[in-house]
Formats: sequence, structure tokens, C-alpha cells
Amino acid sequence: MKTSDFLLIPALVGLVLGLVASPDLLAIEKASAAVHTDGIDWRKDNNLDAAFAQAKASSRPLFLYWGAAWCPPCNQVKATIFNRQEFIDKSRHFVPVYLDGDSPGAQKLGAQFKVRGYPTMILLKADGTEITRLPGEVDSGRYLQVLTLALNTSVSVNDTLKIALGGGKSLRHDDWSLLADYSWDDPEQKLVAPKDVPQTLYRLAELSPAGPDAARLYFRALLAIASAKPGQTMPELDKPVATQRLIKILNDAKMARDNLDLVAGAAADLSRFLTLPKSAPRNQLVAAWNIALVRLADDQRLSRTDRLEALNAKIALATLDGAKPQATLQNEIRKRVNQIEQATTDAYERQSVVNSAAHALSDAGLLNDADQLLKAELKRSHSPYYFMSSLGSNAKKRGDKTAAVNWYEQAYQASKGPATRLQWGSSYVMNLVDLTPADDAKISSVTSAIFDELDKTEHAFYERNRAYLEKMGKKLNDWNKDGNHQAAYQKLRTQLNSICARLPEADDQKAVCQGVLGKV
Repeated sequence: MKTSDFLLIPALVGLVLGLVASPDLLAIEKASAAVHTDGIDWRKDNNLDAAFAQAKASSRPLFLYWGAAWCPPCNQVKATIFNRQEFIDKSRHFVPVYLDGDSPGAQKLGAQFKVRGYPTMILLKADGTEITRLPGEVDSGRYLQVLTLALNTSVSVNDTLKIALGGGKSLRHDDWSLLADYSWDDPEQKLVAPKDVPQTLYRLAELSPAGPDAARLYFRALLAIASAKPGQTMPELDKPVATQRLIKILNDAKMARDNLDLVAGAAADLSRFLTLPKSAPRNQLVAAWNIALVRLADDQRLSRTDRLEALNAKIALATLDGAKPQATLQNEIRKRVNQIEQATTDAYERQSVVNSAAHALSDAGLLNDADQLLKAELKRSHSPYYFMSSLGSNAKKRGDKTAAVNWYEQAYQASKGPATRLQWGSSYVMNLVDLTPADDAKISSVTSAIFDELDKTEHAFYERNRAYLEKMGKKLNDWNKDGNHQAAYQKLRTQLNSICARLPEADDQKAVCQGVLGKV
């Protein structure tokens, strides 16, 4: 299809839906500053007000994608979901908005729409009401099923949850499916308070009709309980019963595949939480989990990244009680990684595949193999700084402080985009503090450079930026807690105070800025 053909799509959609394209609608569509990528009419102008006006005028929901060029899961989404004809066809029925975290004003918009982790994908009504937060870790087939359900519902996820917790008698199977596939692990979700997530998921699993949705909700509930923080409301849980119920899910090949994100992502955490080391229940659960993971790793219908993530889970189980990976497992990892890496040619997919492959090699104790893969990818990747950081992490594991600092420095210098440079810069500073705490001059110089860039960046203290600044600030405060680095620390505080002072009193950023190193 030619680019010019896409200009007709909004009007065609209106005709299909029985709408009349008004002069206002045509003006909105013409001014949308859309970018046509892989057949999708993405808006990339960061004008969310105009995007919602376009959604309202065309009686369509708005699809908000929040991501970054370097992010492996984002590249996985681009390689396995956004390029599928089914998704491209569905994109005609919503206003697709592409919000890159490094674009002008993006961090402030991220705060407005409660998106922090990359990628986040939300389907919203034209009035801004959230229909659902779409899962980013499931396979493309399941993702498209969830998107289809979301497009066909007129009820917000918040209203659906209220009905469900009230007994859910009026809910359809599709409504339960949307609740089961909601991004509950997104720290920015506002569906329920963070302290209530474990209890809510457990209650939903009890109320949901028996079947796949109940199983997924239960799986999610167990993971939320296992990873709960102090102060969260906990349901009563019989661990032996939970273990057997989980084994039943793992033994069901279709159910395990439908929950591949949880099967691969929660193996070690749930095994550790539910069972005791070297116990019979632990052995039984790990055995069931390994069988399920091998099936996923062998499943050619899954993406290459998903199959690698299954291998990563297998390694996590093998090292659960402090054991080292056996040679047979290491050889299997080498073989599978080599096969998958050589078969991956798409640039987006490689960013995801190489990341997962390098983690698999590293976690299996094959640091040299991981380094070889990462170094080769530096020449091919569109975001090589991501892999430089991984090389720094590997050097840190070896205890090679000099090499680690060198890689973290290269990663920071090569990074592009204001939010990305802040993230990589803060990582560099925190690793300098960990690895060379006596190097006041270097720590001060790099932190000062980061502050200089912040001073030149509009909306610099919002969302992901804020989170990384707070982490870096805490690290620097701990570094100087005994006053051993007071001169360098005070110089940085003075510089930051000067930046904060130039922010208007009514600007939300001012308090964030002042809180990075704490108020005097």
C-alpha cells in the first residue's frame, strides 16, 4: 500500500462504522502529524490533546505506546506484534500514538498518563478513561486476542473490576479475560492501590469461573504474594495446596503456553516461596516446571526471545539452592543460543534476542561466551550502549573493576536522547560509587555533567527521569553519609540547588529537584 493510501484510512473507517466525516474531523486527521511505519498510522507529534480530539471526532479509542529505541522488550513488540498484518489492520480502529521516552516533553506526558516502564501500552477511551493496560510480555497471538477484546468492550477496566469484586455474575467470559491479562505488575497501574494487589488478585481468582482465566489470575496472585512488600494486604495461603494447583497448571501444555510469561518469569521466585530447599515438594514442583520450560524452549511457534526466556528460567531453577550450572546444561545453553542468534536477522528482534541470549550465557556461568556475543553485536546494534552496559555488568561479576568502569563509561558516552542519557549516566555514577568510591574527582565530574544536561532539558524532572535521579541521589547520599567526600558532595549540591532555584515555585519539578540530594 502506498503512503498516500493511508491518508484515506480515517475517512474509510468512518464510513465503515457508519460515521460521517465532518470538516472538523478531516482537519484533525490532516493535522495529525502522523508517521506511517510498517503500515501503522502512528502519531509521533506528542500532542495528546489533538490525539484525543481525533479519537473523539472519529469515535475511536486511543492506543498509547510508550517506549524507547534501546529497550529490548520494546524491540520485541516491534518485531513480533506491530509488524503483524492483524495488528496493522486493527490499528485502523484506534488512534495509534507513539510516545518515545526521549522525545520533547515525553517525560511530563509519561507522568500524566502514569507510564514509566518501557514498553507500556494502554487503550483509552476518547475521554481519557482507561479501557485496559495491555500486557507486554505475552506472545503475539495472545496479545492480539487481548487487544481484540479491549476494542470490543465499552466498559472501562475499573468498572469491570468493581463488578467482578461484587460477585461478577453479570460479567462475560471476555471481561474475565481482560482482567486476567491486565498489566497488574505495572507499578504505575492505578486500578487498585499497590498494597491491595495480592489480595485483589487472589479474590479475583476465587470469583472467576473455573478455566484459563481463573488459572492465570491464580498464577498472578501467587507471584504478587511471593514478591509482596511490607504493608501489603496478604490473603491466607495454604502453600502445599498452592504448589499442587500450580503443578496442575504446569502439566497442562496449553495452559502453560498461554501463561508463558509467568511460567518463564516466575519459576525461581515461586519455587523458592512455596517450597523448602531439597524437599519433596520442591523436587516435584521443579520437575514439573522444567518439563513445561523445555516444551516452551522447543516450541517453534513462539518468538525466539520467548524461547530464550524459557532457558533463562531453566537456569534459574538449576541454581535455585546455590548450585552451579552443570556442564550438560551449559552445553545446551550454548547450542540453543547459537542456533537462535544465527537465525535472527531482523534488527529489532536482535536487540531483544541478543539481550536474552547474553543473560542466558551469563547466568549459566559462561561469561566469556556472553562477552563474545555482546562485543560482536556492538557493530550491528542501533543502540550499542545497551550492550556496553551488559559488558560492564559481566566485568563486575568477574571482579574486574577497571574493565567494568570502562564499559559503563563507554555506554554513557554512546547513549543518545535526554532520558536515556540520564538513565545511563545515573547508572555510571552508581557503579562508580560501588567500584571506585575513593575517586571523588571522577564521581563529581560525571554527576556534574549529568546535572548540566538536566539544566538544558525541558521537563527534566518527571517520571522515569525522576525515578533514576532519586536512585542516584540516594546512592550519593549514602556515599557521603560519614562526610568522607564532603567537598565533592557539597559542590554537587550547590550546582543542583542552583538548577532548582531557577524552576518556578508552582512547577511540580521544583520539589523533585530539591529532593534529589535532600533539602539542607
